[in-house]
Amino acid sequence: MNLTNSSSFVLHNIAVMATLDEKRITPDNPLGRIENAAVAVRDGLIDWAGHETELPDNYRQMPAIDARKTTLTPGWIDSHTHPVFAGERSTEYAERLRGVPYTEIAARGGGIQTTVKATRAASEDELYRTARYWLDEMLGYGVTTIEGKSGYGLTTESELKQLAVLGKLRDEGAPQVVPTFLGAHEFPLEYRDRRDAYVDLIVEEMLPAVAEQGIARFCDVFCEKGWFDVDQSRKILLAGREHGLLLRLHADEFAPSGAAELAAELDAVACDHLMAVSDQGIADMAKKGVIAAILPGTTLNLGSHNFAPIEAMYKAGLCVVLASDFNPGSCVCANLPLIAQLAAMQMRWTPEKLLPAVTSDAARSLALGDRGRIEKGLRADLVLFDVPGIDYLFYRWGRNHVHRVFVGGREVELVPQPPLFAT
Repeated sequence: MNLTNSSSFVLHNIAVMATLDEKRITPDNPLGRIENAAVAVRDGLIDWAGHETELPDNYRQMPAIDARKTTLTPGWIDSHTHPVFAGERSTEYAERLRGVPYTEIAARGGGIQTTVKATRAASEDELYRTARYWLDEMLGYGVTTIEGKSGYGLTTESELKQLAVLGKLRDEGAPQVVPTFLGAHEFPLEYRDRRDAYVDLIVEEMLPAVAEQGIARFCDVFCEKGWFDVDQSRKILLAGREHGLLLRLHADEFAPSGAAELAAELDAVACDHLMAVSDQGIADMAKKGVIAAILPGTTLNLGSHNFAPIEAMYKAGLCVVLASDFNPGSCVCANLPLIAQLAAMQMRWTPEKLLPAVTSDAARSLALGDRGRIEKGLRADLVLFDVPGIDYLFYRWGRNHVHRVFVGGREVELVPQPPLFAT
């Protein structure tokens, strides 16, 4: 990952620009599109956006970048990822292809526990090098902000180690990283028969240490039947809030568990997965303004067709966002545009709803008001796609359409990644 030094320029000759600017959005133009557009960036922020013919004279002396009739969107935001881990689980994936359920693999000590063992054994430097590889890959797909979770340590020391890696990546700035503490991702094997004791460890030891470290912005819990129940999740999340963390949940992935209702009760910012969410859970989330983060890559990777009920969510008035759930077990895909293309194909998710779900609304799901739209005063996180328009992004699937990427007004040098496993 290399960034250019310049953060002030005019980007012109844009065929189509989707601004997502509420002032430009109308029923006939739901993405705030502008054709034959230009954008002026000053000191890393958007200073002006509009038709190129209307570009004010005072910008015409700035350095110019020719977009070459490509399509511009805000930088994409992946609001649910697990990028800090060691090892891989391809053998378990092959087992699932042969018909062994994910829950059975997890029950015998595989699944997340496989990654926990490898992550505990890895050094912070080793975890950093691998995570940097994944983030560089995401950048190459136009993802300029990610939410990244811990959750593969399940001890105070190992969780802090993962968060330290996320903090280092955050400080490097591309992509922008929003760290989340997920000590309640699974019960470690040593606590399988003492589950409440592990909850107490999170509340009494981990969370105070996480707060003192000062890296995590969110506290997350895997609230699901067979994992953390509603009462345990409530205890952890309330403690997280007391330590100044914003709240989000892994919820109702395999069965209705009351997790969505808990998210509403606690005014969580977002609630993720929701393939098995109840009607009451949807209603409660809508009433409280909890954002639904949908992760169809996980559904597909697990061999299921039980997608989250997005039509019911939209009908209820929920804000719905899309994320990759990149992780080493249930969705080993860091390509958010591909996830969006598959969501269009398998869920009939339309482009005018998909693009906000990975830009403006995704920013809301991370409580970030400074990005996700192309409008004056916001961060110049921008992606040029080599396509004739927005619909084409989802029409020709399986290809990386990214042409150029800017993070905070600085262009990312997109170079081929080195080998991950070759020595």
